[in-house]
Amino acid sequence: MKIIGMTDLVDFPDLGLFEVSAKIDTGAFTSALHCKKVRLVQAHGQTKLSFWLIDHTGGKPRQFFADTFSERMIRNSFGVAEKRYVIKTRIVLFGRKIKAEFTLADRERLKNPVLLGRKLLRNRFIVDVAQKNLSYDTKKKALQPQYTRLNVSVSPAEGQLVGDNG
Repeated sequence: MKIIGMTDLVDFPDLGLFEVSAKIDTGAFTSALHCKKVRLVQAHGQTKLSFWLIDHTGGKPRQFFADTFSERMIRNSFGVAEKRYVIKTRIVLFGRKIKAEFTLADRERLKNPVLLGRKLLRNRFIVDVAQKNLSYDTKKKALQPQYTRLNVSVSPAEGQLVGDNG
């Protein structure tokens, strides 16, 4: 199992969202994703779930439609039960794509637009609350160019470069 910190920056490739701030919350069972204007709409005789995701980088909000979704009673952070829609989407942590359920909630007043709960964490991660951005740091290291050390010296007799790549 990987160690994950108290917060991280995560990617949602299916939604085109990258480096989104997430709070790891072992007190929450279900994960949550910040969005607005969540509602059912009719399109071509089908009921779809419409929701708007807010780009954390200041971009325009974007509308999404989900064909597959469910509705559940979820206890919020105050212990009050509320009905929320749930979608499945992929999240990337430590370079691994994980299909997970996310409730759609207005988290505007909260610091992190994403909450990762126990259902996603279980049997995958150990939480170390003293750490942060471990998955993001792994991603950054993987994207950095890899350099090969080259030992070079000048041959005094000939004034030429002599390389030793061993």
